[in-house]
Amino acid sequence: MSRFIALLLIVVPGAIAAVGIKLMRDTLFDFLNPPFPWIWLQFVCGFVFALAGVSFIGGWIYYRDKKRNYSYREKRRNKINNGISKRQ
Repeated sequence: MSRFIALLLIVVPGAIAAVGIKLMRDTLFDFLNPPFPWIWLQFVCGFVFALAGVSFIGGWIYYRDKKRNYSYREKRRNKINNGISKRQ
């Protein structure tokens, strides 16, 4: 059950980001959707939706990697240190 909840927590912000991208695309092609009275407001809302969705998913991945100690910098530092020690 917890995996299903986690999946929903990722799918919902992904859907919000997709809607935001769709709103920005519709603005680019000059198509005004019904709840928005002005085209610029549609683009701003789409940008906010896309930014919020992508930010949430990015934060989720960052938090998960930090919790499991998946650090790119640590792996790179260890790789460099191991390479130097093998040469000597």
